[in-house]
Amino acid sequence: MSATITQQREIHLKSRPQGLPTPDNFELVETAAPQPQEGEILVENEWFSVDPYMRGRMNDGPSYVPPFQIGQPLEGGCVGKVIASSHRKYAAGDYVLGNLGWRKYWTSDGKGIQKIDASQAPPQTFLGVLGMTGMTAYVGLMKIGQLTEGDAVFVSAASGAVGSIVCQIARQKKCRVVGSAGSAKKIDWLKTKAGVDEAFNYHEVDDVSARLRELFPEGIDLYFDNVGGDHLAGAIDNMKDFGRIVCCGMISSYNDAQPEPGPANLFKIIVKRLRVQGFIVRDHLDMYREFQQQMGEWIAADKIVWKETVTQGLENAPQAFINLFHGDKMGKALVQV
Repeated sequence: MSATITQQREIHLKSRPQGLPTPDNFELVETAAPQPQEGEILVENEWFSVDPYMRGRMNDGPSYVPPFQIGQPLEGGCVGKVIASSHRKYAAGDYVLGNLGWRKYWTSDGKGIQKIDASQAPPQTFLGVLGMTGMTAYVGLMKIGQLTEGDAVFVSAASGAVGSIVCQIARQKKCRVVGSAGSAKKIDWLKTKAGVDEAFNYHEVDDVSARLRELFPEGIDLYFDNVGGDHLAGAIDNMKDFGRIVCCGMISSYNDAQPEPGPANLFKIIVKRLRVQGFIVRDHLDMYREFQQQMGEWIAADKIVWKETVTQGLENAPQAFINLFHGDKMGKALVQV
């Protein structure tokens, strides 16, 4: 084992946000670097992901993962290079995928991490289209949504990390795809690069339900929900009988200090005999090999494109996270350490 690192830099949760997070909720801390023990590796992070779901972990309440703790570093998907190792399966220079983002260095005994082939694709791709982001889109459509060739599909937050991949998988299955997004630039990318059939800027629409009625005169077979709120209500209004709603995220409400009332048209779930299901991608890791093979084939054939919004510097990670809720970013939001 080699490499002696003495100083660590990491982002801590300083206080729990009330509503939209601010830079004051975070703190850049310099502390002693972790030291690998026998049988461990020392990893230097190069990339980590900032994702909307992390907002829920900043609240002190029950969820599918424990909340972040005040005064402790945040966590999230990361890709780094092994710089020292006494582990038999890892060598210095290997790239690994882990979950200890928001910091410069971390150690591991090999559990819960994965070696990646950085010659196959840029390392950060394994946080996006080839990682849990892409797999979320794949599992949500193929397993939860039971996507069928020719479906009429509506995707909210369609230019986002997950939504943009959802749109393109549905197009591979010869579906008619309509997406919503928050700027003219995003709408143009969805139409010219992602290949959706139609897209609309929700900031320019007073009534999402009415706009969907225009775009889906015969109704929606499958709605992939990343937003909740008026998008969910509008989709319910326009679903076909026996339609499917995949609930992946509800970014419209993540920063609400008090929960907004739910859609007033939930009774239509009964009338239309809809199937509405939420999911967490980590419950479906048995599909990882299938996803990797299929996504790899699509990428090799130039059938999938993606965008990245990259923020440089660990110290700027809090702002990169806050920007998720302002509608400025496109595709996968990443921090290059």
